[in-house]
Amino acid sequence: MFDVDNAIELLKQCKQIPEKDVYELCTKVQELLIKESNVEILDTPVTICGDIHGQLHDLITLFATVGELPLKKYLFLGDFVDRGFYSLESLLLLLCYKIRYPDRITLIRGNHESRQITTVYGFYDECLRKYGSANVWRYCCEVFDYLSLGALINGQVFCVHGGLSPDLTSINQIKLIDRKQEVPHEGAMCDLLWSDPDDVPSWGISPRGAGYLFGSNEVSKFLHQNDLSLIARAHQLVMEGYKELFDGDLVTVWSAPNYCYRCGNVAAVLTIDDDLKRNYTIFEASLQDVSNIPSKKPAIDYFL
Repeated sequence: MFDVDNAIELLKQCKQIPEKDVYELCTKVQELLIKESNVEILDTPVTICGDIHGQLHDLITLFATVGELPLKKYLFLGDFVDRGFYSLESLLLLLCYKIRYPDRITLIRGNHESRQITTVYGFYDECLRKYGSANVWRYCCEVFDYLSLGALINGQVFCVHGGLSPDLTSINQIKLIDRKQEVPHEGAMCDLLWSDPDDVPSWGISPRGAGYLFGSNEVSKFLHQNDLSLIARAHQLVMEGYKELFDGDLVTVWSAPNYCYRCGNVAAVLTIDDDLKRNYTIFEASLQDVSNIPSKKPAIDYFL
């Protein structure tokens, strides 16, 4: 039988768990995720975390800084994998926590939780290098297909990886999307995972090649239409760890410090308390022994 507590300890030490355990873990997580809505309903207090991107030591620092499970409740906004050296361990650790404390951690999908993206930006190669075949990568990709597309905190704070879509005016429309698929190249599901806020009057063309740019008018309309007070999202590097836009109607949270081990940024998480007050926690990259960092071919650059 799969021992989740033992797996957690091994993964925190950057040690591999057997392939059969990865399969069993992914299968168990799918059984949990299939019961979750496209937009998970969460209560306060909850801590919102942005991109992790395979930076395992910084993920461990995050928990040590903010509070360990199950004492704290967490929402992760996707992009668990790619770019960092420990994408597999980071993802599997979060999946283990999901099994161990299913009501204390929520995972939603980012644009990197995709077969196409992970074959380009490192996760596929990492799985191949560590296990000698693509089996583990396939198990993980099947989990990606079951991840929710967003979350709603106290009916007031809408959380998503990327942003808004011109095809969506209400959260109820998001609930009708068939999420159990590879991320499409266009359409509402794609936009939720790829779009970015910007200083545009309405909708703009995204330089990422997927999703849209959306401005303050679209944010105001979406908040009003859905009786919301805040949109919390990730997806973009923020040197200060977080950035509030549009008079505080939207916030970007970034939780990968010193992104790609070279950007020099700090990271942040956002805790929403019972009064919907926002509390930001800033943390820096963990000190790592560079001799222990595995060799890998450099990742292809794209929009940070």
